[in-house]
Amino acid sequence: MTAPAPPPTPSSDARPRPGRRPAAAPGHALADAPADARSWPAVDWRRKRYPGPMLNPVQTDRAPAAIGPYSQAIRLGDLVFTSGSLPMRPDGSLVEGDVALQTEQVMENLQAVLAAAGTTLAHAVKCTCFLADMNDFAAMNEVYARYFGEAAPARSTVQVARLPRDVRVEIECVAWVPGS
Repeated sequence: MTAPAPPPTPSSDARPRPGRRPAAAPGHALADAPADARSWPAVDWRRKRYPGPMLNPVQTDRAPAAIGPYSQAIRLGDLVFTSGSLPMRPDGSLVEGDVALQTEQVMENLQAVLAAAGTTLAHAVKCTCFLADMNDFAAMNEVYARYFGEAAPARSTVQVARLPRDVRVEIECVAWVPGS
């Protein structure tokens, strides 16, 4: 009686296994990365030694704390990526009322988070606005415009089925950090 054949190794089995990315082709960005960089799901690079850029969480008490497992923003090199900002005061209380009042609080929160990252709304590159009702666009846009003036960043605005805590507006931002 012969012993059973060993299972195929990844190099001898050309088919990608479920839950794994196929091997990177020579010259591909992942070709020289550690083996775990090619695994699925992705490896949390903040907990691994990796020669690439570091993700630096941004946190401030001048804006509401994250209400889940995420950061208020992440700074990566000379860019900062904010999480979506809700119309909540720094103490966590919700701003009730129309979309103009809620947008005002959202913009104040974004200013505070960007300041903690070392930049301002004047260096915003891209914003994404989420509205519970597109009929609120004009009122949101009027408040939004006061914070940017002539040099407004690129922007997308979409209506969504529902926002956290049933608010009317949420805005996220990508900004450049000068001098970094």
